[in-house]
Amino acid sequence: MLLGVLLLALSACKPASPPQIIGLSTSLPLVWSEAGDIRGELAAKPWTHWAMGALTRHGTVRPLDSLAGPGGALPLPHEGLLVLAQPQPLTPLENVALDTWVRKGGHVLLLADPMLTMPSAFALGDPRGPQRVALLSPILRHWGLELQFDPSQPAGERIVDVPGGGLPVNLAGRFARIGDAPCRLEAQKIIATCRVGRGQVVAVADAAVFDGDDAGRAAAWDHLLAQAKH
Repeated sequence: MLLGVLLLALSACKPASPPQIIGLSTSLPLVWSEAGDIRGELAAKPWTHWAMGALTRHGTVRPLDSLAGPGGALPLPHEGLLVLAQPQPLTPLENVALDTWVRKGGHVLLLADPMLTMPSAFALGDPRGPQRVALLSPILRHWGLELQFDPSQPAGERIVDVPGGGLPVNLAGRFARIGDAPCRLEAQKIIATCRVGRGQVVAVADAAVFDGDDAGRAAAWDHLLAQAKH
């Protein structure tokens, strides 16, 4: 009895596990507001996109300028989560770093939109704006996926069913498996979950979840994060 009480007391004194590190690579204005130059950025009001709230609830966010750190390795522990939200095209070195990190046990949430509908202060083609078309074919093919887009589909937001709620999409793409790739397609093939080595990739062929305020969107975003972590 006394031993049991002692063990219970020791377990209560055990320090809490450190929060999960979440690496974030994105061309979208999630971390910083859209500004034409550094002067505009400094003059802008403090900016926090609602989606960052969910990210910080899941762990400590670490923005990444590059996926290839010193020595060519992805600068994120394998027990972390990597969020790629409509990232800029990856360099060959970044593709290698990303694939190596995942195969060693990393988990990725990838939003790859073939026709981005998120509003921007910058005109189409302006390099200061977000990446309008996902250019990630090399790494997707390597993982056994092909991102497809039907240009004849009608524009306009719609909701697709996902476990735990609905996901808003607009001019979404869809995934196709290549060969016998270990990928599961769901939500009208807009979401793919793939085992890659000892790791996992949850890929979403749309980024309209970020298009508006958090009314009705935060739950879907939170679900995607939770799905990618497990």
